Amino acid sequence: MNRLIFVGIDVAKEHLDIAVRPNGKSWTIQNNEQSTMELAQQLKELQPEVVVMEATGGLEVSVASVLAIAGLPVTVINPRQVRNFAKSTGKLAKTDTLDAQVLAHFAEAIRPEPRFLSDEQARQLQALVGRRRQVTEMLVAEKNRAHMSHQTVQKRLKEHIAWLEKELEDLDKDLRQSIQESPVWREKDQLLQSVPGIGPITSSVLLASLPELGSLDRKKIAALVGVAPFNRDSGNMRGKRSVWGGRAHVRSMLYMATLTATRHNPVIKDFYTRLIQAGKAAKVAITACMRKLLTILNAIIRHTQPWRFQPA
Repeated sequence: MNRLIFVGIDVAKEHLDIAVRPNGKSWTIQNNEQSTMELAQQLKELQPEVVVMEATGGLEVSVASVLAIAGLPVTVINPRQVRNFAKSTGKLAKTDTLDAQVLAHFAEAIRPEPRFLSDEQARQLQALVGRRRQVTEMLVAEKNRAHMSHQTVQKRLKEHIAWLEKELEDLDKDLRQSIQESPVWREKDQLLQSVPGIGPITSSVLLASLPELGSLDRKKIAALVGVAPFNRDSGNMRGKRSVWGGRAHVRSMLYMATLTATRHNPVIKDFYTRLIQAGKAAKVAITACMRKLLTILNAIIRHTQPWRFQPA
């Protein structure tokens, strides 16, 4: 029987100390982008149950992000938890190598649940996506008003619409720049856009507003977005299953991407056609396709493998 693997990483400004349990292996690498990406590949071969590191005032952010995008189960924990654990096991000495070993032991004994780490770039991206959504809503509202307004205010409306369109264009440029400046976000963006139907704006929204993508199973990610059907039963009554809740702005963007995918993505197009031929209503078929597309995207991010279509 294969033994479960647990990894602890102590993060310092200049270097990373890594420890693995139960084999006891440990080593040190430079704390830079290239070394961290190589470490991610090494750890993927080990297939650890969880990789644990401490919150160290932001030093851990880039490391955790690189490991997370590689599909590794990462969790960042409070340093106090680690020190209390170390004391309880009689380990009072403190060096970077020992700290990594304690973290690996903590991972093995406690088995904390892996969770996504949101970094500063993610927060910037979320802010830009949120502002883009606001500008889009204002643009739609102003265009609707322009159709019904008196000619006295037509000029003002047109000027405001032109300004909003320019603002939207600038926001899209900032979104792309934010993603391209980070190798972590850039790789995720490339993976998402490898899927037919996913463009730069959809990718940006998913990166900013659905950081859990790739870290949850297909049922949980579908429920999180709000495309998982829920039962509506009571006693002997069996209601029609429906979707509800979730992140509305993500679901809205996913809906538009799915409409494109039903025409240009061979897997989604075939799935949609089969549902319609089976007598499903168009709305039901589209929702099912949204769920299938989301499942594909979730798997691609989890396994860090771009889209590959293999005809049957």
